Amino acid sequence: MDRLKETQLQSIDQFYSSLTDENISKDMYHHAQNVWQSFDIQNILEYSLLYMKTDIMLLTCIFENFRQKCRGTYGLDPAWYYTMPGYSWDAMLKYTGCKLELLQDIDKIMFIQKSIRGGISQVSNRYSEANNKYMPSYDSSKPSKYVVYLDVNNLYGWAMSQCLPYAKFEWVDTNIDVLSIPDDGDTGYILQVDLEYPEHLHDLHKDFPFCCEHQVPPGSNFKKLMTTLHNKTEYTLHYRNLKQALNAGLKLTKIHKVLKFQQSAWLKPYIDLNTKLRTAATTAFEKDLYKLANNAIFGKTMENIRKHRIVKLVSKWEGRYGAKNLISSPRFHNRTIFDENLMAIELNKTNLTFNKPLNIGMSILDISKVCMYDFNYNFMLPTVGIENLKLMYGDTDSFIYEVTCDDVYRDFIQTNLSKFDTSDYAEANPYNIPQVNKNVLGLMKDEANGRIITHFVGLRSKMYSFKLQYTNEERQTVWQKYKNTMDDAAIEKIVNNLGVTKKSKGVKYSVVKNSITFEDYVECLKEFTTKSVTQSTFRSYAHNMFTITQEKIALSPHDDKRCLQKDSYDTLPWGHYATTMIE
Repeated sequence: MDRLKETQLQSIDQFYSSLTDENISKDMYHHAQNVWQSFDIQNILEYSLLYMKTDIMLLTCIFENFRQKCRGTYGLDPAWYYTMPGYSWDAMLKYTGCKLELLQDIDKIMFIQKSIRGGISQVSNRYSEANNKYMPSYDSSKPSKYVVYLDVNNLYGWAMSQCLPYAKFEWVDTNIDVLSIPDDGDTGYILQVDLEYPEHLHDLHKDFPFCCEHQVPPGSNFKKLMTTLHNKTEYTLHYRNLKQALNAGLKLTKIHKVLKFQQSAWLKPYIDLNTKLRTAATTAFEKDLYKLANNAIFGKTMENIRKHRIVKLVSKWEGRYGAKNLISSPRFHNRTIFDENLMAIELNKTNLTFNKPLNIGMSILDISKVCMYDFNYNFMLPTVGIENLKLMYGDTDSFIYEVTCDDVYRDFIQTNLSKFDTSDYAEANPYNIPQVNKNVLGLMKDEANGRIITHFVGLRSKMYSFKLQYTNEERQTVWQKYKNTMDDAAIEKIVNNLGVTKKSKGVKYSVVKNSITFEDYVECLKEFTTKSVTQSTFRSYAHNMFTITQEKIALSPHDDKRCLQKDSYDTLPWGHYATTMIE
């Protein structure tokens, strides 16, 4: 409390944050001094109170603007809702007028639950260096190569715009011609089948096999979502995914079950509304609002009621409703002790009401994969050719490719504009690519916006890095921009990170930015070593805040989702004919 009585700001070096391993900039410190003088602050307490007042007033303005936007768009007041997903769900039902039928047969519910598989994330090939005419270091004696990072515009929004189930769920005979079912017909199906993955397809499909599944990789103890070339037994999937796999050459050997339903594009009007509003939005707040309004719908369809708990707050040990009785109950799940007189006890529910449309969520997940596989197998492979294409990395709605060609922008993007959103390209770009298809659902966007990716290294899922090409002049411009507001060491960090994207799931952004370099990724891959970091974070235990410092493995070359190859940065999927002896 003595710190609040201090009558002046500490020196700038006292504003170092161990959470981010950074100090504040000179601009930020000068702003703090200006606030102190302008409001005639007498001590740190007054400064803190001023901060809290302005923060609350700003938050109030933002929330009222949020309410106004939502009421004007959807006709509902979000102040009456606990969360944005709950609000979005009601707004969707109100706008579409669709009456959704819930499953009432436990066998159908379990059938759907077993078929839920999330987004695919994997490193297929681990290292690539570009070499093309747009690079100062171009070596014309070597093949012309590009590294291309593509991301789908609102993949789940596209999937939610397709025909989705809504009524009349019933088991039907397994004698069904899957390939004759139209994608946009009034009737859809979810099937449980056996599939054979012919060996002659293994090399063609090795980077991105069809029909992902939860399996325990060889040498692991945990199930992971993997794309394998194994034959599939009692595999449950949406009929559109099955059609796609069969057209790609997989063999259907048996149909075990077929669940039929009525379908239509009943959600499309709501998705289109938010997409249109997001395209017209002029602020980051509005863009995020309408994006969340769409994405929240998918989240509500995937809500797992089995995780719901009943929480009892108790202040005594004995008695019918005391802690002793509740802890001894077979429904007991967990407890949190706040103090000697207060405890929260979590109980499992005795009855579950399956009131969430999991069939919709499962369909959205499967149909989103249709988009990704269609782009890879029906566009990329025919356009570029298997000998010139290597899929480096994929993560739910994005691909990173190595493409061998003379000019990827001319031969690949410019000649196929209907497949791409190029609205973020500079109006005057060196490839003469026009700005078209802004925010069109399901189209691919160049995440580098025409800037050359020079290197890529992928260690495993959610752990990769790549570098963009920046000239010395651009780096010097950045240095000049910050030289009067930041110290040289801070500017050097910014310049060194310029154009470098680094991902390491579970490691704080500030730690990745300040403590890990692109060269660390390369070293981990080539030397097969790990890199650990130390990070600090806030943690809340029983509503008490603590600062935690932990050591964590940030980079690791060990990836059991795929079979690593000796003396190669390429990998193979499990089930490939070349991995038989290893498995």
